[in-house]
Amino acid sequence: MLYEGKIWLGTGEHPVCLLPQMANRHGLIAGATGTGKTVSLKVLAEGFSDMGVPVFLADIKGDLAGMVQPGTHSDNIANRLTQCGVPTFEYRTFPTVFWDVFGKEGHPVRTTVSEMGPTLLARLMNLNDTQAGVLSILFRVADDENMLLLDLKDLKAMLAYVGEHAKEYTLDYGNVSMASVGAIQRAVAMLEDEGGNAFFGEPALNIADWMQLDESGRGVINILAADVLYRKPRLYSTFLLWMLSELYELLPECGDLDKPRMVFFFDEAHLLFDDCPKALLETLEQVVRLIRSKGVGVYFVTQNPCDIPMSILGQLGNRVQHALRAYTPLDQKAVRTAAMTFRANPAFDTAEAITTLKTGEALVSFLDADGAPSVVERATILPPQSAMNAIDGDVRQECIESSPFRGVYDTPVDRVSAYEMLASAFQKEQMPAPEAAAPQISTAAPTVSRPDAFLVFDPQTGHYVQREAAQPMAQAQPMVQAQPMVQAQPMAQAQPMVQAQPMAQAQPMVQAQPMAQAQPVQQPAAQSSTPRPAWMAADEPARPAWQNQQEQQPIGQAQSVPVLTVQQPQIQNMLVMVYDPASGQYVQKMMPMQLDPTTGNYVPAQAQPAAAPTTTKAQEREAEKQRKAAEKAEKDRQAEERRKHADELREERAARARKNDSLLGRVQNTAINTATREVTRQVTRGILGGITGLFGGNKK
Repeated sequence: MLYEGKIWLGTGEHPVCLLPQMANRHGLIAGATGTGKTVSLKVLAEGFSDMGVPVFLADIKGDLAGMVQPGTHSDNIANRLTQCGVPTFEYRTFPTVFWDVFGKEGHPVRTTVSEMGPTLLARLMNLNDTQAGVLSILFRVADDENMLLLDLKDLKAMLAYVGEHAKEYTLDYGNVSMASVGAIQRAVAMLEDEGGNAFFGEPALNIADWMQLDESGRGVINILAADVLYRKPRLYSTFLLWMLSELYELLPECGDLDKPRMVFFFDEAHLLFDDCPKALLETLEQVVRLIRSKGVGVYFVTQNPCDIPMSILGQLGNRVQHALRAYTPLDQKAVRTAAMTFRANPAFDTAEAITTLKTGEALVSFLDADGAPSVVERATILPPQSAMNAIDGDVRQECIESSPFRGVYDTPVDRVSAYEMLASAFQKEQMPAPEAAAPQISTAAPTVSRPDAFLVFDPQTGHYVQREAAQPMAQAQPMVQAQPMVQAQPMAQAQPMVQAQPMAQAQPMVQAQPMAQAQPVQQPAAQSSTPRPAWMAADEPARPAWQNQQEQQPIGQAQSVPVLTVQQPQIQNMLVMVYDPASGQYVQKMMPMQLDPTTGNYVPAQAQPAAAPTTTKAQEREAEKQRKAAEKAEKDRQAEERRKHADELREERAARARKNDSLLGRVQNTAINTATREVTRQVTRGILGGITGLFGGNKK
């Protein structure tokens, strides 16, 4: 509720209001269970929404979702309004959008592994420097290989791939330790067990969608369903780490504004900081200190101010302190600590007042226009204008269906990324190489065979065998439409099939029976009956057309047609019909043919056994093996040369050292010998002088 352009929170001796220009100095709402913290949070959130500031709420208990419904009047609310001196009060709803990391209680919230980046992931998973370096190498390899890292399966696939090819990437990117790869895999598995597969993926959330206004200019209140999320601390930390970092990178510097760009409320903040990873704590501290200049305010709601780390607690300028219980010495210490964080009011004892506050009362200290903390005041908190209870599933679903983001993030998208690319490459490696490449001409029609039979190359045996047509010629591509043999190249004119006996004399295909019109290859022509000629008996059954064609030939000439009469294989260029498996059609081909004495049919002269391509593949594999062996030998030779060179340098340094030591030793020995001789000379002189003096004195 607004009062003179300010957020009206409660009333003491006078209305207690939060200045909009000071709202980005962050704040704290603290108090024991049942003292009214949630009410204070809702009143502030409603005030920010009315001011045109988008709000984000982490709903732990589910009672914040009631902001989509108007409040209901009661006697307690009426007494509260009378105490606060509110002349008019309206119950109403507020624009709300529900979000959920798991996509059950709201629109899904996702991000990609690439957007998270190696630095944030390493800090989140509490990796050491070596493991963080390996994770950075993984991202570098994925970027160089043009492989996207979108979800956790992409990250796991890249970890396995980099681990298998560690030796290949060591020289280019640095050492890839298998122990580090295993540690990262364990951390990813822990994140996956908590539901990380739901958070990492596409479509990724555009955090700018949280900074929306409705048609009337009120800020949209984004409520995150965290009743399940808070029980997964690693995933919760991952979400908060990404959200704050992304928000900090997205927003430009703006300095002090008339009102914040956005405000975040974290309810039950003690759950956030319990067993908080060091990376998240450092990031939160950094964000709280620096995000003020981005125009963002962060408010923590907890039971005790001591739940907030001191490095963060010192940055919270706006304080709302509800009642605390001081039953134990530890509680009493917490009360004194909380009282010392307020600017004292001479009218009452702050520590004593904290323990005597009623439900709905609070000690409030906001920053004034100069940025200084105001004197703490005892105030009665206003009731919220929206409902204070939770909502049922139907109401929540209606809000989701009417949301402006319906259909934007609801359906997950799994693009071709690192996992799919690596799986495809693995399948290609595991696929056996074909022993023989399929020839361009796979089938050929023999000279005396039925029209619905053709020769098929068998790669297992390396020979052509006669098969029945699998696809009717008329259905695949009728010869009369595609390429009629009469118009394109009559067989009688193009190439006689047998020189001694031209096909044009025996049975010209053009004059007797065009292949396309009379007999498509797959038609049951071989079994269909033709009109009986005059010489056929009436009781004799009709025979296939292809037999009739042979009997219409002169007997003297027909006996020389069978291919078995040819003793020596002769190569002839023949126009034959072949079946193309790639296109599923019959085509004309001019190809050299020779007689096969074993089958009595003409076969392609260039047919080769299937072992030849196999031998070629084997030769290629052997050549590749020899090439790799040569490369390995060259690397070993270079390593041996480097080792010999290092040994030579080491031997040279040792020789120089021995030389220096020898020279130094000679100098030392010379000095010692000289000194020794001098001392000996002096001692000898002294002794001789004493003796001389002694004997000389006696003579006198």
